[in-house]
Amino acid sequence: MSKIYFQGKFTHRLKSYLALSRISIQVIARRMIGRPLVASWSATFEMGVLFWRHQFNSAFSAKTMKEGRAYFDSLITSTGETFAITTEASLENLPKGQWVLPDQRSSDAQILYLHGGGYSFRSEISVNYAKNLAGILNIDLFMPEYRLTPEHAHPAQLEDALAAYKFMLNEGVDPAKLVLIGDSAGGHLVLMLMQTLKNEGLAQPALSICLCPWTDIGEHGDSFYQNDRYDLVQGYMAKRFGEWLREGTSFTREELSPICCDYKGLAPLYLQGAGREVLIDMICSFAEVVKEQGAEVVLDMWPDMIHNFQAHGQTHPDSVEAFARMREVIDLKTQTSGKLTPSPRTIIMSPDLDF
Repeated sequence: MSKIYFQGKFTHRLKSYLALSRISIQVIARRMIGRPLVASWSATFEMGVLFWRHQFNSAFSAKTMKEGRAYFDSLITSTGETFAITTEASLENLPKGQWVLPDQRSSDAQILYLHGGGYSFRSEISVNYAKNLAGILNIDLFMPEYRLTPEHAHPAQLEDALAAYKFMLNEGVDPAKLVLIGDSAGGHLVLMLMQTLKNEGLAQPALSICLCPWTDIGEHGDSFYQNDRYDLVQGYMAKRFGEWLREGTSFTREELSPICCDYKGLAPLYLQGAGREVLIDMICSFAEVVKEQGAEVVLDMWPDMIHNFQAHGQTHPDSVEAFARMREVIDLKTQTSGKLTPSPRTIIMSPDLDF
């Protein structure tokens, strides 16, 4: 957490500040007696994980979703990195969202970024994530502001993502240069959008990248609860997000879980997961299912990392490595030709990938 700033109600800001202070003291005290949560983590990394877990828990316990979001947004952290980028809001008659445009592009690819937050949260943290992606990868990026749950259940988010995809095609973006990227629930949305594109007869993107994706909206695997002590997202939260996504509808878990869909013949999938996150078992299961279908999929995994560790940008070595791998995959699929080779992080990879 290199940079911190406050916003919103004073009571929310004060509560967030006191929580951060208390957690920081507790982490330092435990480490003084040789009891880090994970030996490979720095003190500041551990503080960040425990602080954001606290923020999510507090937001979930609020009386209303509006109040929970306001509290969650009261303290914002960023990597402190600065990029030569321009941000622009989309025009009034276009899908609501934000462009993030690097001053110096190193690729003619375009990114449609679908942010995470369990489909229920969107804050400056999402904007910072988009800036990291565009700034580090040096690729133009559009992040739509899709409707959120629980106010808007499925298929509202999918409709908004589809509108953003069609908008980019109408703007003349070549599907062979278009990359979908989504983190967490955004990864779920990327995977659901791929199915919708198939059903509507629209061109698939060149590549879909899913970072710590939510692939099953129900409880899945031992990690779903066993990794609660390490991750910033808890199993009960993921379960609640799934309930909100279906709230008031007749959709089943199977209908809204990418792990139950067929990806053969669709865009290549590049996945990143973290060994300490609650979703890792479902991510691995999904990758195995897709591989067995004969679809193109690669899963790289960082054993000691937590959900959405890529948000650390260029300030953590594992995140640096994750971004470098993303860039390699994007370049192979949109700029050059050749085969993607396994990295030391690769745990699942389809044979004879067409990269």
